[in-house]
Amino acid sequence: MRDITTSKEKLLKKVRKALLEKRDNPYPNLEELPMYPPAEDILEVIFAEQFTAVSGQFVFCEDEVQFIENLLELAEERKWHKIYCWEPALQQLLATYEYPYFETDKNFDQADVGFTLCEALIARNGSILLSNGNAAGRRLSIYPPVHIVLAYTSQMVLDVKDGLKLIKQKYGPNIPSMITNVTGPSRTADIEKTLVLGAHGPKELFVFLLDG
Repeated sequence: MRDITTSKEKLLKKVRKALLEKRDNPYPNLEELPMYPPAEDILEVIFAEQFTAVSGQFVFCEDEVQFIENLLELAEERKWHKIYCWEPALQQLLATYEYPYFETDKNFDQADVGFTLCEALIARNGSILLSNGNAAGRRLSIYPPVHIVLAYTSQMVLDVKDGLKLIKQKYGPNIPSMITNVTGPSRTADIEKTLVLGAHGPKELFVFLLDG
């Protein structure tokens, strides 16, 4: 007599049989194994490679003077006139070198650049960890067409989990209500599978990295 057992019945039979036959776990240490191979280069190099690979623009500065010089040259080249900066620590740095900036949100709709600090740089995937735990809030890193981030080598970590540890150490129980992991400029390929930068946020993303 011809076997008329369906494919579904055969599959369920195998599942029932497997459940009845107890076996040792063939991979007892699977959860303890690292997800990625060990990093073979210094974090700054890894971050720069990954960040530029997603259309980010990376600038390493030896000191604050070089940072201001690079910023001046870039602003002149791009004809940036309205750079908005709301974080006191960053304002103090710019004021020290008499670099002009907007400290309020007056005419914010005409902003050329949003200038912020960050919580951490994630080397593994070239990402920037941002939060609304500082005066920059939620708008400054999203609305202007260009977002510039000033970061320090002490904020460089390998993975996202390491960046979240920095946030926990900094804020304790008062964790910010918004934590964002930004990987390159805003992008979408929803329309005819054509990649478009700046669809939902800044078209350009710069990271200036200072030693410290």
